[in-house]
Amino acid sequence: MQSKNSLFQYLKYDIPSGVVVFLVALPLCLGIAMASGAPLFSGIISGIVGGIVVGYFSKSHISVSGPAAGLTAIVLSSLSTLGTFEIFLLSVVLAGVIQIILGFINAGSISNYIPNNVIEGMLAGIGIIIILKQIPHAVGFDMDPEGDQTFYESTGGNTISSLFESLNFVHWGAILITLISIAILILWTKVTFLKGLKLLPGPLMAVISGIILNEIFIRYVPFLSLKADHLVQLPTFSSFTEFKALFIQPNFAEIMSKDVWIVAITIAAVASIESLLCIEAGDRMDVYKRYTSTNHELKAQGIGNLISGMLGGLPLTSVIVRTTANINSGARTKLSTIIHGILLFISVITIPALLNRIPLATLAAILILIGIKLANPKYLKVYWKQGKYQFLPFIITVLAVVFTDLLTGVLIGLGISILAILRGNLKTAYFYSEKSYHEGDIIHIDLAQEVSFLNKAAIKLTLAHLPDESKVVIDASNSQYIAHDVLELIREFKDTGSPNRKIEVVLKGFKEAYNIANTELTPRGTWIEHVTK
Repeated sequence: MQSKNSLFQYLKYDIPSGVVVFLVALPLCLGIAMASGAPLFSGIISGIVGGIVVGYFSKSHISVSGPAAGLTAIVLSSLSTLGTFEIFLLSVVLAGVIQIILGFINAGSISNYIPNNVIEGMLAGIGIIIILKQIPHAVGFDMDPEGDQTFYESTGGNTISSLFESLNFVHWGAILITLISIAILILWTKVTFLKGLKLLPGPLMAVISGIILNEIFIRYVPFLSLKADHLVQLPTFSSFTEFKALFIQPNFAEIMSKDVWIVAITIAAVASIESLLCIEAGDRMDVYKRYTSTNHELKAQGIGNLISGMLGGLPLTSVIVRTTANINSGARTKLSTIIHGILLFISVITIPALLNRIPLATLAAILILIGIKLANPKYLKVYWKQGKYQFLPFIITVLAVVFTDLLTGVLIGLGISILAILRGNLKTAYFYSEKSYHEGDIIHIDLAQEVSFLNKAAIKLTLAHLPDESKVVIDASNSQYIAHDVLELIREFKDTGSPNRKIEVVLKGFKEAYNIANTELTPRGTWIEHVTK
């Protein structure tokens, strides 16, 4: 779809998408920094580096990087362990170096082993989280920082308790702004007479409307007006010296500290896994079905973390929410990601006061609609129709992501998926009709192309339940590999187990290398044993 020289070919799509991602990213960068216990501006630095630096080096067309909610707990505990933010920044730099090394040793290939049902479950779970987390902001309860995606919150409650608690802090001005913002976002894509204005993205119009509405409330309807704690709170500065002071340098004197390296390895591992998950999810959502090199992505993320740490920023990853916003806004190339980073940089320098007038309720409206698209119920039907071995990992991943966090939820889903694969494998190791058999019947058991040691239990159970005095044909004609344990089981059943029950056993198609005797039925109905040559 895109050649190397066509980066600027789709500006009419990428500029609006970059604007939308910028609007979504701004409060998330601040909220994640706040939840991490780090300086607020460190989140903005991470967002800028994720947009411009990672956007430039990455080969992903639609993925967006920045500070990640999945790292907030790690950052918070690491700051406590290491003592100062400067020492923590050294760990971020080292984590970047480790990620670059992981990219060169092709560690990104592990993402190829994550099943699609787990990826889709992760996306649906994140969609539900976004909706649940943004409802309190939509009604004017802004205690939980933007960007928090864990079930248990830093305030002591959890996602569900915050929903109920928000009912005690309803702000009618916030609700009104939320409803009007949602209406604008929906109408912007549905109403035909607005076609000429479509170059202006709907989320931007919603933000502008939210600012204007709140200014009207401040002047004419004070009880509906939103105060500072219901608005974006970007750090401001009045001089270049103050601006320069926002960039903190890492403390390289602690490079030999064991704790620094432990934190660095932890950040590198978690950030890499989350990035790979997002890349896989983003490629699945990409309408043009383009493939991203995961090994190259690890290198790009490593460069991003190295630079972010050097400038005083939080560790970053590729992130689902911003990537989804980018895709839904019609982005065609990675230029939209770079544009969002440039807008973050320019805006914090030139218009921080204006940005601090943006209501969180408007941003909640934008994110709620993104969450609805992610948590599309159609996938319930899709995986339900595919059977329980596809549906269970999907739905358990959804629930685990909602009630824990992204990484824990995916690991749980992956574990369930592995169990489902093993269970399915146990049932497909051989063909055996489970109809009722009677004494004297000839029963056929056809072994599959590959029979591993994992299939031993199922085959053993089947043989144990064969009716007495029956005739059993075990056919290995189609088998390319049979585990030694299974061969021993079949040999023992034929030699010692079956005679006691008067079961006659025919072995067909077993290779000479298996060192197991084949048998065949003569025209007179007696068994003749021979070894295949």
